[in-house]
Amino acid sequence: MGGHLEACDHCDQTRLAYHSCRNRHCPQCQTINKERWLEARRREILPIRYFHLVFTLPAQLRPIAFYNQKLIYDLLFHAAAEALLELGEQRLGAELGAIMLLHTWSQQLHFHPHTHAIVTGGGLSLDGQQWISSRRNFLLSVRRLSRFFQIKFLAGLKDAYAAQQLDFWGDSEDLYNEAPWQRLLTTLYRQRWVVYAKPADVSARHVLDYLGRYTNRVALSNDRIVKFKKGQVTFKWRDSDHGNVIKRMTLQAEEFIRRFLTNVLPDGFVKIRHYGLLASRHRNRRLDHCRRLLKVPPPPPPVVKPWYLLLQQRTGRDPRLCASCHQGRLWPQQRLLPAYNRGPPWR
Repeated sequence: MGGHLEACDHCDQTRLAYHSCRNRHCPQCQTINKERWLEARRREILPIRYFHLVFTLPAQLRPIAFYNQKLIYDLLFHAAAEALLELGEQRLGAELGAIMLLHTWSQQLHFHPHTHAIVTGGGLSLDGQQWISSRRNFLLSVRRLSRFFQIKFLAGLKDAYAAQQLDFWGDSEDLYNEAPWQRLLTTLYRQRWVVYAKPADVSARHVLDYLGRYTNRVALSNDRIVKFKKGQVTFKWRDSDHGNVIKRMTLQAEEFIRRFLTNVLPDGFVKIRHYGLLASRHRNRRLDHCRRLLKVPPPPPPVVKPWYLLLQQRTGRDPRLCASCHQGRLWPQQRLLPAYNRGPPWR
């Protein structure tokens, strides 16, 4: 997408600043868009307890998910949201609110579809006349929620199979036959599915910041890539099974690229979705009503911050300041045209 040459007005130091490719999978771009998304979500936070839930698909479904990504990802969202909202109505008598974000990778970049959910610790009563809070450290039974999620997902999966909407390749190709398909379903119904509820004392702002790392990019950021040498890529990863120790992994460049590209989403797929009282069609109206019930003032009007303030807020330094003399400002001097003409990748 080209760029521009910047020069310091104090020491004449120059640097190249390349324009964003605007691709949502880029490990470097989209920081500004991410910060604007986080600013908007922070304004919507209510003075209540929030919960962080993770809905994960069993390993047996990963080959099917890989070759049927849009269908399976949609089904993952719908099954998780329906299970959550339905159980909330049954157990709390309230409509919960949730923000869900799709992840498709593990720390080692393996294909691992799951969705994170930030869920309100309570919700509007079904008649809309009062706010019903959950218990301090308990929202819903994880075992029951897991079972609801399992039943709803498998019901949708069976409907897709009956409608011949699923493609099977490689080792899963025999699933076109009824007998192997039924054996797989039996296995999936018998095993316990995983819904993980993280500690309730984590603030909503903290969880938003965690999810915000991946709202506008995928899999890993540039700062996790340690080196590229002799056709091998070394990157950092966090080992959650051993106290979140930071380790390094080295892969052949081809294998690194293969793992990265398995997490590129289908064109136009919406990976951030809002449900319940946070659903986009009525979010502002419902949140205003919740604030009145909770007797809290509305948030101040939104302020559109310029890009450099957003980056300074995130990094603690002014991106316009010269890194050489730390006194002058960098100003555009010359535009660099793209290497070839093409439209922007609006994915």
